[in-house]
Amino acid sequence: MCMFLYRFTLVVLSMVLFGCGGEGTAAPINTSTTLSVNPANIQFSSEDHSAQVDITTNSTWSLLVNSDWLTLTPTSGNNNATISITPCNNSSSQMREVTVNIKAGTMSKSLTVFQEGKSPDTPVLPADSTGMRAIDSVAFSQLLGYGFNIGNSLEAIGGEIAWGNPLITQSLMDAIKAAGFNSIRLPVAWSQFSDRDNYIIKTQWLERIKEVVDYAYNSKLVVVMNMHWDGGWMQPTYATQDKVNQRIDAMWTQIEVYFRDYDDHLLFAGTNEVMVEGDYGTPTEEYYTVQNSFNQRFIDTVRATGGRNVYRHLVVQGFNTNIDYTVAFVVMPSDITVNRLMMEVHFYDPFNFTLNENSTLTQWGANAYDASKIEDWANEAFIDAQFEKMQRNFIEKDIGVILGEYGAISRTEDPEHETFRRDWNYYVTDSAMRHKLAPFYWDNGSTNNHGMGLFNRITGEQVYPEIIEVITGPVTGPVTGQ
Repeated sequence: MCMFLYRFTLVVLSMVLFGCGGEGTAAPINTSTTLSVNPANIQFSSEDHSAQVDITTNSTWSLLVNSDWLTLTPTSGNNNATISITPCNNSSSQMREVTVNIKAGTMSKSLTVFQEGKSPDTPVLPADSTGMRAIDSVAFSQLLGYGFNIGNSLEAIGGEIAWGNPLITQSLMDAIKAAGFNSIRLPVAWSQFSDRDNYIIKTQWLERIKEVVDYAYNSKLVVVMNMHWDGGWMQPTYATQDKVNQRIDAMWTQIEVYFRDYDDHLLFAGTNEVMVEGDYGTPTEEYYTVQNSFNQRFIDTVRATGGRNVYRHLVVQGFNTNIDYTVAFVVMPSDITVNRLMMEVHFYDPFNFTLNENSTLTQWGANAYDASKIEDWANEAFIDAQFEKMQRNFIEKDIGVILGEYGAISRTEDPEHETFRRDWNYYVTDSAMRHKLAPFYWDNGSTNNHGMGLFNRITGEQVYPEIIEVITGPVTGPVTGQ
């Protein structure tokens, strides 16, 4: 704890000097002020230590800051100077920041100071391989078979039923298994059930997620549990990188410890569709570099908790789960455990057929007959080529691949569309299996027009049995190994 508190405001006093010449005129005043500050931001650990900042100026300068956890010396001066900055220990688990304003004449610069929060005390267990089969990620991915997303439920902002779906039940899990699916992907949002200041997740929410995981276990389904959009806090920019990584560490540590005793039928997936909000273009170097750091922090956090988590299969993602961006920009995280990482991508091409509710493009594939209703670029050959990229760049390099989401909305306004929707779902599933990607259909629970739901989630009844049939029984044959 600091022995003193600093809370001060310094006001720069400008001095105007006049000199008398032979004619009584004032000496010229130099109004050209220069000011630079290096570095522009500083990151401290939770423990005390100091850093230095260089101020370069040709004028009188001063500092303006409102903080009780920083000591700055000196706080004013003339011309160039070096400032020493020392923080107090941060006893909370939350990162904190403060802006220091440096003023010289009419100029002003900002210095942002961050300090990491104290890591929570987490019991670390010795590595435990019990229930964790000695099988690499490619072989394990082939055991996942046909996957199903229970979407728009546990990740719903406002609570599990906030987006119109009922509570997940054991009977729903049983129905999914009986329909021929082998694995479940559980999208989960955690922030709404955690403390805003220290990211501590409420025990009641952890208990509810455990209940759902247990439903899947009871139905003999493998579970891939992820951290979903969750309000969009995982923005991949340099400005947010440190805060996001600290939050990943704090939240995933709690999740991993809580579920640490589960065997390898439970997988963790660290992120979902990471991108800068609203920017769907090719990522900048900043974007994909920061997103790669999120993957690495997730892996390091899981392994550090010990126990079965040392051997658990883990899933990371390429940028925005886009296949082309993944191939071009992803850097696989380093891992203390060999061959236990999988890469995840999603597939919704062509958008105007699969997801665009306002589109008139309602036909797809080799059976399409009206050229005005198709996107001819995203055909069967395109799907094969995309999945072949993942096979060549990851599977053939001993990295399993999950096709974490795919699907197409219903269009009851076009009676012909359902035939082409079946064709698309069949071909994507079949191509994924042929290229050794583990496919997970995206079900949002809605069986109404423009929905992607396949089951009545209250009764477990199959609302679209023909879609389910083409997803769980393509020509590659069913997968039964678990």
